[in-house]
Amino acid sequence: MTNPADLKAAIEAIIYVADDPATLDQIARALEIEKDVARQALKELIESYETDDRGIGIRKVAGGYRFYTKPHHHESLRRFIKHLRPPLRLTMAALETLAVIAYKQPVTLPEIQEIRGVSAAGVIKTLLDRRMITTAGRKHVVGRPILYRTTKEFLVRFGLSDVDDLPSLKEFEQLAQAAFGVDEGIAPLEPGDQPSEGLDEAQPEEQGHESAGDLKPT
Repeated sequence: MTNPADLKAAIEAIIYVADDPATLDQIARALEIEKDVARQALKELIESYETDDRGIGIRKVAGGYRFYTKPHHHESLRRFIKHLRPPLRLTMAALETLAVIAYKQPVTLPEIQEIRGVSAAGVIKTLLDRRMITTAGRKHVVGRPILYRTTKEFLVRFGLSDVDDLPSLKEFEQLAQAAFGVDEGIAPLEPGDQPSEGLDEAQPEEQGHESAGDLKPT
């Protein structure tokens, strides 16, 4: 496939039909072209979606590429999606616990409960069932409690390439509202411990996170 227009159209189709973010390797193999050629065509395709008259774009997410709605349409989409599915796919307790794990990971259940001030065992099970979080070994302290971290599914749900891309807590709340159709606000992590814009304190100890969802209607 040598025609640049056909190449970009083929890449566009691959990203559109892929269940998970399509990687550069997958695209190159499918089209039987060199990675450098695929990379350049992909770059041009992404740039073509960056104009204000397009409602969607292509972003690198969790090691691959997928379509995403643009931020200035999220409020309209949130209102639309609320008519398609129940408004709450996760409870506020689950979203608050997820926020703690996202910004403090890897973190143990006792640490989560100390921050939130309530029992979180049931919520942890829900988040594990929804593939928002996963286990990350055990902490080397008395009792060796299980550590929890976010997953690739989490990254996809919130449109993040890596946990290093976590926004401020206020922006995280807005993403949660758009992704889950939640109207209530997420409580701060704890007094004096709300992440700043840089979130320097929230660096994870492990790489290769694996976790959840996007802002497209499903």
